[in-house]
Amino acid sequence: MNNPSNLTKIYRVSELTRLIKTTLEDEVGEIWVEGEISNVRRPASGHWYFTVKDENAQLSAVMFRNNQREVSCELKEGIKVRIFGLISVYEKSGQYQMTVRIIEPAGIGALQAAFEALKKKLAGEGLFDPARKKALPLLPQHVGIVTSPTGAAIHDILNIISRRFSNLHIVLFPVRVQGEGAAAEIAEAIDFFNAEGKMDVLIVGRGGGSLEDLWCFNEEVVARAVARSDIPVISAVGHETDFTICDFVADLRAPTPSAAAELVVGRKTDFAANLANFARRLTRATREHARGLKARLVSAKNSYVFREPANIARQMRERLDHIASRLEHSLQNLLREKQQTYDEFNLRLIHAIKAMAQLRKTDLKRLKAQIQSISPVAVLERGYSITYRQDGCILKTAAQTHAGERITTRLAAGMIDSDVVAGRLNSTKQE
Repeated sequence: MNNPSNLTKIYRVSELTRLIKTTLEDEVGEIWVEGEISNVRRPASGHWYFTVKDENAQLSAVMFRNNQREVSCELKEGIKVRIFGLISVYEKSGQYQMTVRIIEPAGIGALQAAFEALKKKLAGEGLFDPARKKALPLLPQHVGIVTSPTGAAIHDILNIISRRFSNLHIVLFPVRVQGEGAAAEIAEAIDFFNAEGKMDVLIVGRGGGSLEDLWCFNEEVVARAVARSDIPVISAVGHETDFTICDFVADLRAPTPSAAAELVVGRKTDFAANLANFARRLTRATREHARGLKARLVSAKNSYVFREPANIARQMRERLDHIASRLEHSLQNLLREKQQTYDEFNLRLIHAIKAMAQLRKTDLKRLKAQIQSISPVAVLERGYSITYRQDGCILKTAAQTHAGERITTRLAAGMIDSDVVAGRLNSTKQE
């Protein structure tokens, strides 16, 4: 964790909000979002304000009046839509929101379902992971282009590159960019450039079109070729609002073919201006560093340490002696406290053991008395007797005996043997 005292930059609220806004726009930018419409408001300005939500979260959105002409569905509560726009921050309230450019009713057709299935599969394999994406070279000398030789895309790319860096080496691999077999040709071109190993960067793309027109850039064979390319790949498919699987796998997505050319070469004047600025900053930093070193040298030369080093050493020894004395005193106090605590604990333990022993003795006496009170002997002492046959069976009724049978009666003191006669007992022996 940073020490607050070391953080010298203090932001004003507006500065911090602007920083968050810039970060959102740069890192997230324009995206598609799907959800359910709610809280629709249409003020007199003509702009639309609404919320897009799902079961776990919601997103504030605004669509300005000049973007509403292309909306084909009625904006009302509860409908599911897909919206495209820029994620940003409304600075006055500090709330993040989407500035919407496109609204479409949600509903996945066959192509869209295939698109989502392949996207999920490749994402699960890590092909969209930012960690695997390669950086573009700062000043590429050899640029490979995979596109149609007759489309507008190649002309836009060549025009921009020729204006900015006319001496670049450009190689076009002509391919079909729509229809059956186009995906295989695009993959073959990417593999060819990698096998040759002479290109610094590749541009793969075409101009705008429908989902069907762009479908070859959504096929797995193209995605796999882009993923295994050792040369950095810029995907430049369609218009700014078009997204393909190729865009997600590529090392960099350009919204248009023209933008891809700008990303590859930049402006020569910009490079020259940046180099001059770096040179000025380096010279200024070197001079300031040299002045700082000189000031430190003068300060060290005049410091007390260099004038009286023996005094500094003596002061340090005194501080060490003081610290050692305090440490010894603290340890002694700690040992005394621990010993006192230990003695108190032993005394409490002895008292507890004695109390438990006394309690157990009392419990044993009470238990013995309870057992004696319910024993058979105690019952006999109250005048009762037990009669049983020779086989040990205890008699409960007269019907359990027969004439001439010998039975035994047990009393509290002694036993009586008897013979059973008709209707009475004939005593023959008494103990």
